[in-house]
Amino acid sequence: MSEITLTVNGQAHAVDLDDPNTPLLYALRDDLGLRGPKFGCGLGQCGACAVLVDGRVARSCRMPARAAMGKPITTLEGLGSVESPSKVQAAFIAEQAAQCGYCTNGMIMGATALLERNPRPSEADIREALEHTLCRCGSHARVVAAVLRAAEAG
Repeated sequence: MSEITLTVNGQAHAVDLDDPNTPLLYALRDDLGLRGPKFGCGLGQCGACAVLVDGRVARSCRMPARAAMGKPITTLEGLGSVESPSKVQAAFIAEQAAQCGYCTNGMIMGATALLERNPRPSEADIREALEHTLCRCGSHARVVAAVLRAAEAG
């Protein structure tokens, strides 16, 4: 067993790992109790597990937790709260951009990263940034509308 320190949502956390290759997703969910990132495919293909590592979208089901040491990690919980959602979270609520909600974590994390690097994205930019986050319910039109709304909110 080895102990690592992860900086998640601005706070340092000591995490004991049984296996040095433990995915970041398991450390976040099992050790820190964060439920934003979800287990979807386990292959890094669906995006349900997305988090921001050093400001970039990372598939936490495929990233070893030790690879995130020394880098700021942001989860859905770190973007905002029920009382004070981030502009992206608020836009998703306003546009009713979730149906089943399983992809919502990945969509919001991807949209947040996009708006950080491109505050005024086109619809094509949004679709390209989120194309690898899978939504089985077909909420893509509302997701795009939500990201455009968040961009307008500045």
